[in-house]
Amino acid sequence: MTTRPTLLGYVRADALSCAEELAAATDSLVAFATAEGFTLGTVYTERDAAESAAFHALLEEVKRTDVRAVVVPTMNHLGSVGTPAAMRQDLEFHQAHVWAVDTR
Repeated sequence: MTTRPTLLGYVRADALSCAEELAAATDSLVAFATAEGFTLGTVYTERDAAESAAFHALLEEVKRTDVRAVVVPTMNHLGSVGTPAAMRQDLEFHQAHVWAVDTR
C-alpha cells in the first residue's frame, strides 16, 4: 500500500460570510485533496486576519516537516498578511507548492 502525501489547508474565515460557507470551503479542500491523490492534514483557519496566527502556524509546519503542498479555496484567501502573491512566495520559498480549489 502506497502512502498518500499530505496536503495542508488554509482558509480565512473573514473571506467568507457565514459558518456554512466556512464548512463548504473546508469540504472543498477535502474533495480537492482526495481527487489529487493527497491526504488532507491540518486545515489552518484564520479567524483574525490582523494577527495572522493561522498563516504563521501553517508556515512553521511547512518549515519543520516534509509537507510540500498547501491548498486554499481561492488565492484570495492568501491575502490576510499581505498580498496573495507575497504570501504564496513565503510558502514557495520553503518548497511548498500552493494550489487553489477555485482558480477563477
